[in-house]
Order: sequence, then structure tokens, then C-alpha cells
Amino acid sequence: MKYLIAIIGILVVFGLTYIASNNKKNIRYRPLIIMIVLQAILAFVLLNTTAGAWLIGGFSTIFNHLLGYAHQGTDFVFGGFAYKEGSTPFFISVLMPIVFISALIGILQYFKILPFIIRYIGLVLSKINGMGKLESYNAVASAILGQSEVFISVKKQIGMLPKHRLYTLCASAMSTVSMSIVGSYMVMLQPRYVVTALVLNLFGGFIIASLINPYRVTPEEDILEVQEEERQSFFEMLGEYIMDGFKVAITVAAMLIGFVALIAMINGLFDLIFHITFQELLGYVFAPVAFIMGIPWSEAVTSGSLMATKLVSNEFVAMLDLGKHTELSARTIGIVSVFLVSFANFSSIGIISGAVKGLNEKKGNEVAKFGLKLLYGATMVSVLSAIIAGLFL
Repeated sequence: MKYLIAIIGILVVFGLTYIASNNKKNIRYRPLIIMIVLQAILAFVLLNTTAGAWLIGGFSTIFNHLLGYAHQGTDFVFGGFAYKEGSTPFFISVLMPIVFISALIGILQYFKILPFIIRYIGLVLSKINGMGKLESYNAVASAILGQSEVFISVKKQIGMLPKHRLYTLCASAMSTVSMSIVGSYMVMLQPRYVVTALVLNLFGGFIIASLINPYRVTPEEDILEVQEEERQSFFEMLGEYIMDGFKVAITVAAMLIGFVALIAMINGLFDLIFHITFQELLGYVFAPVAFIMGIPWSEAVTSGSLMATKLVSNEFVAMLDLGKHTELSARTIGIVSVFLVSFANFSSIGIISGAVKGLNEKKGNEVAKFGLKLLYGATMVSVLSAIIAGLFL
């Protein structure tokens, strides 16, 4: 039964994306089929094989060690009370490690290890997805550098990009998550679901972009020029990345305070007037989407509420809420977890358009105009990834 629902779910996602397509006649179906098959193979390997368990275990172990090192720094600053069992503040245990991970990314950038990896993985992917080298590079870079920082690395080309190529770059940035924040996710979700979502979203972004925004890149256009960062001394660079990580942690904390408080207030008002909370109401709206993702109808409303919470606020708020729903089955938790691992929410429209506008005002305004379509496509990516993962849970 779950296979039938998954097939229906994939067809629904394709249909909803096809309806919103900019150029239906230009869609190339062969790369789409190849990437769907690749998604299925990768999901099976990661979730159902010994090799996949070993890979995820290795990835998780690395991040556990990194989080342990980060905890030593925060424990020193916060005077030893930071990690007392049962009383660890969320800001310290989940958000502060971002500072350390950001510093590591800076070091790997400085010694040109990350640029090398990103560039060549992107080139390989461009042979699979039928897109340009720039689009493929940007998708990999977004998953490592983050949704705003990635545009700095291609700022030479931003001003020359036509609208359709700019859309694809922005869609990749919204569909993935940055490596600096992955450790925080692993504190709240099982690592196997985080890693699976990262891989599936990468290909899912190409699939949905190929449907919603199909085009062909000519050999003359298929040029990749990555902007070299201005050379700094090692400690200048390190200080800058540490402060960038701290700004991200503070920004996420501020967003959480605001969104959690607003949702609590709105829930209270809805409960007072309609005798149903706002999140419960949204749960009924999103329940059909949860069902086609493979979630039983008995759990679809609760799951739909979590999905909607992520969309209207951010993934952190939804992940925190997911931890409270111990009544959900393990399979449902896995499917919802995969859905939650992305930057597809309303606030990301402002973040991405602001990042592009900082480099080129005209292009930033273009991004703002197709912002809702960006969010629509990125949400379809999350739904598709969750459907594929659900096949093997």
C-alpha cells in the first residue's frame, strides 16, 4: 500500500509543479527519471543497508566529536552550568555550536579545500542533471556555505544572469541547509534522517527546478567563475567566520523567540474564539499533503501541523514541536524529519532576496518578485524528499 501511495504522491508533486511551470514545452524528462531513480537508490542505501548505516554513523560520529569540542568552549564561557543534565538552555546546547562549525568552514575555505570539493562535485552533477555548471556548483555550495553566503562566491555572474537562471540558483539555496547548522539539527533529529534529507534535497532541487523552470544552457553561457575571497591573514579570516557563526546563532535565537511567542499568542486567540488552535487548523489544511507523503491518516493532522509550522515560521520551531509528539510512530517521525530539513519557509524569501540585493540591487528586486514561487518550489522539494524516504522506512 505504501508503494502505491508513494507513486500517487510523486505524481501529485510532479503535477502541482507542472502546473506552475514557466515553460512546459521545454521540460526534459530523461534527466528527471534518472534523478528520481538516483534518489530512490540513495535513500535505500542510506536507510536500509549496512553501508548506509556505516556512512551515517561515521558522519554522526564526526559531528558528535565536533559538538563535544564546541561544548568545551561554551562550558568555559558560561561558567560550568551550561550542560547540567535536564537544565541545558537551547541557545547554549543547540545554537552555540554553530560558532565553532562556522570557524571550521572558514579554515577549510582558507586552505581551498571546500572550493575544490564544491567545484568538482558540481561539475559531476552537471553531467547528471542536464543543467549548467554554475547551477550545479551553486547547489553544492549552498549545502555547505549557506543560503546567503553562497551568492558571494558567484557575485561576478549575478548581474549578468537572466531571470530563469537566477531562479534556479535561489531555489537551490532555499531547498538545502548550510553545513554550519547541520550539527544543531542532529541534536533535535536522528542523524540518519538529517543526512538522508541533505542528499535527497540536493537532487530534489534539480528535479523541481527542471519542472518549474526548464531551460537549456548554451556552451557559451555554461561558464563557471567563482569569486575568490579577498586574501586575509589566517587570524583575520578566523575571527570573521567566528563572528559570522555567532551572528547566525543570535539571528536564529531571535527568530525563535519571536515566532514561538507569536504562534503561542495566535493559538491562544484561535482557541478562545474558535475552540481550535491555529496549528491544529493548519494541520487539517496540510493533512492531505502529509498523507501522500506516506503518513497514516490517523497521524496526518498532527504531521500537517508540524509541516505548516515550519512553513510559516522556520524548521527549528517545527523540530522543537516534533520532539513533544511522542505519540507519533517511528515511521511518521522519520518522514516528517526529512521534510523539516530545509530552509523552505517565508523568512527565507527575505534572506535570499536581501543577500542578492546586497550584491546587485536590480537582481535582488527580481528575486523578491518571484519569492513566493521560490517557496512553492522548495516546499515541493521537501515533500518529494519525504515521499522517497518514506518508501524505505
